[in-house]
Amino acid sequence: MTQNINTIHTPCYVVQEEKLIENLKVLSYVQKKSGAHVLLAQKAFSMYKEYPLIGRYLSGTTASGLYEARLGREEMPGREVHVYSPAYRKEDMEEIFFTCDHVIFNTPNQWKQYKALAQTVRAKKEKQGESLSCGIRVNPGYSEIETDLYNPCISGSRLGTPTGQFLEAWESGDLEGIEGIHFHTLCEQGADVLERTLEVVKRDYTPVLKQLKWLNMGGGHHITRKDYDVERLIRLINQLREACSEASPLTIYLEPGEAVALQAGILVTSVLDIMENGKKLAILDTSAACHMPDVLEMPYRPEILGAGMPGEKPYEYTFGGPTCLAGDVIGTYSFDRELQIGDRLVFCDMAIYSLVKNNTFNGMPLPDIAIERNGTIECIKQFGYDDFKGRLS
Repeated sequence: MTQNINTIHTPCYVVQEEKLIENLKVLSYVQKKSGAHVLLAQKAFSMYKEYPLIGRYLSGTTASGLYEARLGREEMPGREVHVYSPAYRKEDMEEIFFTCDHVIFNTPNQWKQYKALAQTVRAKKEKQGESLSCGIRVNPGYSEIETDLYNPCISGSRLGTPTGQFLEAWESGDLEGIEGIHFHTLCEQGADVLERTLEVVKRDYTPVLKQLKWLNMGGGHHITRKDYDVERLIRLINQLREACSEASPLTIYLEPGEAVALQAGILVTSVLDIMENGKKLAILDTSAACHMPDVLEMPYRPEILGAGMPGEKPYEYTFGGPTCLAGDVIGTYSFDRELQIGDRLVFCDMAIYSLVKNNTFNGMPLPDIAIERNGTIECIKQFGYDDFKGRLS
């Protein structure tokens, strides 16, 4: 941090713009060398104040429903907007079709339900010089994700049409009008996993891909992680396009969410109290349950700047939040000195899946949101009682 964190009102998310730009440059390089279109997956990072910046590097956004689609269209105008949902609501569909460039359906049944409307809207958009392309999400049945909660290929998964069902629908003509397919089978993984996944995809889908316009390879690509093999990714994309392009080149899409803002944000918190109950416990003004839910859902232990593992340094504390949830525990950390009430701590890599998933359980105030640029931290959003009350009735 280039500014004294003691001047920040806590808790506060701080997005570090220089690190965000570093990530965007890597993703832009992938686009340039592979010809792929890289989209921001808003489900991981939706800080729309940075959308004009992101839009200078990436091809657009991808959404999980109408509201995210509208946000992408409004805050990153002139760029692509894609959407996928396991099922769409009838009352949303016309607006979704008019808002988005690509609409991806989960099943042939959903396509059958909305095909006529899609064709009507597409004709209207084409008269205005706009486009609409529809696709189907498939489940290739192959994933190396170890955590079942995040594995879209787990037995009984609702995400994507299984290969056999898709091919049957394709051969029967039920998917007439579909121009692309989408798969998402990665989670925080490298190009080596993608390569093994693509062997399955090419084996089962190459004849279909040769008749389609595009393939969306979803998210979970940790492209901006330091050990990620970017050149391997570029090679895989180019090889895939060469193998599957026939009448016209196959357009490839990637939807990284984490990779856009990986290691580009922090969460600054304060120590509210220190107590003992068999071990030293520190209560923070930050809650795992409310402000960083993935700590409990994944679960994982977030890094704290300057802290060590349990037993590594002389002073050890287990951190918990101020809610009534007994399990609102962040983790155990060790320090070179004793902590004091009022001390500030910095949780690392908190731009992703935090701002988009936080909540006001127990009436917890939401953290402020700030941007650090050119050595200065600017608070751009503060939340209060009205934000808590406004989502209730």
